[in-house]
Amino acid sequence: MDQLFSFLAGGLTQASWWQIVLFTLVMTHITIVSVTIFLHRSQTHRGLDLHPAVMHFFRFWLWMTTGMVTKEWVAIHRKHHAKCEKEGDPHSPMLFGVWKVLFRGADLYRVESANKETMAKFGHGTPDDWLERNVYAKHSLWGVLTMLAIDVALFGAIGLTVWAVQMAWIPFWAAGVVNGIGHFWGYRNYNSPDTSTNVFPWGIIIGGEELHNNHHAHGTSAKFSAKWYEIDIGWGYIQILKFFGLAKVRKVAPKLKLEPGSKAIDLTTLNGVITHRYEVLARYGEIMKTTLREEMSKLKPADGSATRLQRARRWLFRNEEVLHPEQRAEVEQAIAQSKTLATLVQMRRDLGRLWESSSASSEQLLHDLQAWCQRAQQSGIAGLEQFAQRLSRYAA
Repeated sequence: MDQLFSFLAGGLTQASWWQIVLFTLVMTHITIVSVTIFLHRSQTHRGLDLHPAVMHFFRFWLWMTTGMVTKEWVAIHRKHHAKCEKEGDPHSPMLFGVWKVLFRGADLYRVESANKETMAKFGHGTPDDWLERNVYAKHSLWGVLTMLAIDVALFGAIGLTVWAVQMAWIPFWAAGVVNGIGHFWGYRNYNSPDTSTNVFPWGIIIGGEELHNNHHAHGTSAKFSAKWYEIDIGWGYIQILKFFGLAKVRKVAPKLKLEPGSKAIDLTTLNGVITHRYEVLARYGEIMKTTLREEMSKLKPADGSATRLQRARRWLFRNEEVLHPEQRAEVEQAIAQSKTLATLVQMRRDLGRLWESSSASSEQLLHDLQAWCQRAQQSGIAGLEQFAQRLSRYAA
């Protein structure tokens, strides 16, 4: 009986509390790394290729610690990118609300995983060997129950808590925080056509997934960090695997190239602008913010125009595709009070047509870019004139 009580109190290891906490953090971190490197960057977006042994380790680990099926996770995430912020997005906080995605993101995954059309359309190219069909996908519950038995054997009754934390780690951090907070709160390096944000510049806790806006701007890139101060720990692990010949990087985000001085706008400029379009729009947004501050300073606090500008401030800098009709109406009412803002908004729309056009020739797009820059330089808006000069320096 004493041996039974001793086992329940500390398991086979009789570990101290800090050892149990350390074990739990290490285990959950490996799970996060498995999700970001294997499921997300490799399987979903094909940003890198992994050695078969590494792939199988990640598959086995995720089977043990999450019970997730590779095809389901990949298909749902691909659909998220294809339908981002629109009807059909499996887990957009713009559709379901941020709190539902944050705390019930796993439920949204389960619902979508039962959608056979989603699996057929977006789940191609994932593992389909004997182990996947007969063990990992068919008996996903076996893995998590095995993990439960291991945790209890190692730590006794407290092993139940360790196991519960492991099971909740991915649903909260990946399905909740990344998909919820990562489309609701944070900063944006790129004005991508969605609401994605970088939750935090140091991507350590969620393996680099914190840099969600960077990822949405360059979806197939194996590297998520973009600025010098941003840390993508997942990319660090990929570099280690690459050093040992266990990973091959297929694609990273293109680096911005600027010619040393202003020059004539040519096809190289056009290619540079289109390649870095989300960075271009982000810089354009800075001009609009400066102009908005200047316009609001000219208006009296009691003036209704100032109130309308203040109310529309949140929506003015977002991509118009993700705005609701009432939000678009607020923007239109606000810019009607300022000829300068109205010009900037219209010029932004015209600039966006350069990469939205699917039928125009390169020569036509080049002509449109040249005409746009000429209009900008003749606009009388200092920030816009400087922006056009900088645009001429872009290169692919």
